[in-house]
Amino acid sequence: MDWLESLLWDPASVAHIVCLYAFVISVGVLLGKIKIFGISLGVTFVLFTGILMGHFGFTGETHILHFIREFGLILFVFCIGLQVGPSFFSSFKKGGMTLNMLAVGIVALNIAVALAIYFIDGGIDLPMMVGILYGAVTNTPGLGAAQEALNQLNYTGDPIALGYACAYPLGVVGIIGSIIAIRYICRVNMKKEEDELSTQTSDMKHMPHMLHLEVRNESIDGKKLLQIKEFLGRPFVCSRIRHEGHVSIPNQDTEFHIGDQVFIVCSEEDAEAVTAFIGKEIQVDWEKQDMPMVSRRILVTKSEINGKKLGSLHFRSMYGVNVTRINRSGMDLFADPNLILQVGDRVMVVGQQDAVERVAGVLGNQLKRLDTPNIVTIFVGIFLGILLGSLPIAFPGIPTPVKLGLAGGPLVVAILIGRFGHKLKLVTYTTMSANLMLREIGIVLFLASVGIEAGEHFVQTVVEGSGLSYVGYGFLITTIPLLIIGMIARFYCKVNYFTLMGLIAGSNTDPPALAYANQASGNDAPAVGYSTVYPLTMFLRILAGQMILLTMM
Repeated sequence: MDWLESLLWDPASVAHIVCLYAFVISVGVLLGKIKIFGISLGVTFVLFTGILMGHFGFTGETHILHFIREFGLILFVFCIGLQVGPSFFSSFKKGGMTLNMLAVGIVALNIAVALAIYFIDGGIDLPMMVGILYGAVTNTPGLGAAQEALNQLNYTGDPIALGYACAYPLGVVGIIGSIIAIRYICRVNMKKEEDELSTQTSDMKHMPHMLHLEVRNESIDGKKLLQIKEFLGRPFVCSRIRHEGHVSIPNQDTEFHIGDQVFIVCSEEDAEAVTAFIGKEIQVDWEKQDMPMVSRRILVTKSEINGKKLGSLHFRSMYGVNVTRINRSGMDLFADPNLILQVGDRVMVVGQQDAVERVAGVLGNQLKRLDTPNIVTIFVGIFLGILLGSLPIAFPGIPTPVKLGLAGGPLVVAILIGRFGHKLKLVTYTTMSANLMLREIGIVLFLASVGIEAGEHFVQTVVEGSGLSYVGYGFLITTIPLLIIGMIARFYCKVNYFTLMGLIAGSNTDPPALAYANQASGNDAPAVGYSTVYPLTMFLRILAGQMILLTMM
């Protein structure tokens, strides 16, 4: 029975560690499906299952647990960054400054509550309070930075990781609980929030608007399409024209005449000006025409098209077709000539059947190609992210350089790759199912590792030591700032609830809370909010603990 004993108890056995993780993750995920009062904590139960197994002595070698924990976290944040990268910078313009200021407020209040407890209690060491602070805000990189600062100060007291371990589990629960509490305190109507989010998403200048017009403006009678575009000064695509009962695809030299019927696609903000300049909006049945024309969505699957401007492909002059709009990640965009195409885009092409088929050959239009994962992009990004996260940033007067860490670095790089990867000829497209799979694997590996590590001394610290007070202090540090800023965000800043969920998760750099928010919302708003505030928050979290220790000890 030596094999069974080794499988169950040998921390150096690879089989033991794999079985331990498989058991913790599977049981935790199953428990996460249970709803209490209609609320489920989702994959957060993996953390508690890990604590339970660690308490009963099921563990692994420390360096292996650390590797799995960090690798899981890297996978999670990198996939989040890739997903939200294309919308990250635009969201910053549309309200990201407000979100970041609210996140700074949460960080400041966390520190204020922690220092208030430290001075009121009087019997707790400052380093231990810093450990509790980082457990309460679930920030592991900050804990590591604080430990490095203590090493430089030759600290020999109790390990601050105990305070972190005591505060962390209830910190996760407190963050998710605060999200839920704000929903009921602010009487959030989820359906209304979804509708408002849809309105905000659709209110973009690049959203395409389709017009059926009859030419009424005498000043453009007999003018060529190119001249009309120059007169108007607004970009638009004219995909069809009916002149004297004959339907054709216009080119730059096609003349407009009074009474002609045209089908025009332009951006939402230009629709009114285009209509006023050309003529009157009418109802047209384009199916009744005298030439065979089709409109078809063609999938961009060729990597050589990735990063090219739409206008550089000359579809109108070379193939006699018009591109009216592009669908990217479920959102329609106006086919501006300067729009950069990416693998995974769906291009709406209008023209004769044979010409559309030729364009399909140029763009690829092979769905099977998209099923092949772009592993190179993922691991190149992780490599660059770790380099960035390991780069020390020195500040005057602070002996310990600040680092973004193994979580912040990959996230920043993933956001940049998601937005600008095409310039480096990196194919950033990943199917949603593949992204979600990597993301879920990463988060459950991270939670299982944290739970198994904390479980060994968790119960003893809580029951026999000052652990109960650590748990209570951590809960106060977690919830008070979130409830205050959450209500300010809702009542004063009018932040959408789904975005607020991401803000709360991101300001605490808390992947489990983001996983809960994604599950509860069913849209990308929490992920966008999370990634909007995460880089700045991570930087402040890492800096704050070091500053407290280096200035107050």
